[in-house]
Amino acid sequence: MTQLLREIRELGYPGSANLLTRYLNQGRAEDKQQHLSPRRAARLLLTKPDNLTDHQRERLNQITSACPETTALRSLVGAFAALLKPDHTNPGKLQQWMHSARNVDLPHVHSFVRGLNQDFDAVSAALTLPHHNGRTEGVNTRTKMIKRQMCGRASFSLLRHRILLG
Repeated sequence: MTQLLREIRELGYPGSANLLTRYLNQGRAEDKQQHLSPRRAARLLLTKPDNLTDHQRERLNQITSACPETTALRSLVGAFAALLKPDHTNPGKLQQWMHSARNVDLPHVHSFVRGLNQDFDAVSAALTLPHHNGRTEGVNTRTKMIKRQMCGRASFSLLRHRILLG
C-alpha cells in the first residue's frame, strides 16, 4: 500500500493514504469474484493443470494475463513439474530450465535456482532415478506427530512402544 501511494504521489496524487484505502476497498464489495489470496494463487499455479476445474483454470488465466511476472512464473512452474517424472535426459533439461529461470526477473526463483545449483548432483539423481525416500519421510513425519502428541508427558520407553506398535 505504501509503495502504491509513493508511486501515485510521484505522478501527482495529492490525497491521503486513508482516501486511497477507501477508494481501493469500495469496489471489492461489488466484485463478482472472491478476493484471491497469495496462498490460493500459489495453489492454482502449483496444481497440475489436468486437476483444475474450469472455474479454477479461468481464474488462473485471469491472474496470469494480468501480470507478466505471473505468466513467466506459470511457465517456469509447468516446465519444472515436467522434470519431476524420472528420465535420463532430465539433467540436461534441468540445466536449460535453470538458464531460462535466471533470465526472468523473479528473485525467489533465482534463490531456488541457486539452491539447485549448490547440490546439482543430488538434484540430477532425484530427477533421473526412479528411487525416492517417500516411505522414510512418512515414518519420520509419523514419529514426529506421535512425539508432539505426547508433549513430554511420558518416558522414552512409551514413545518407543507407541512407534513400534502403532
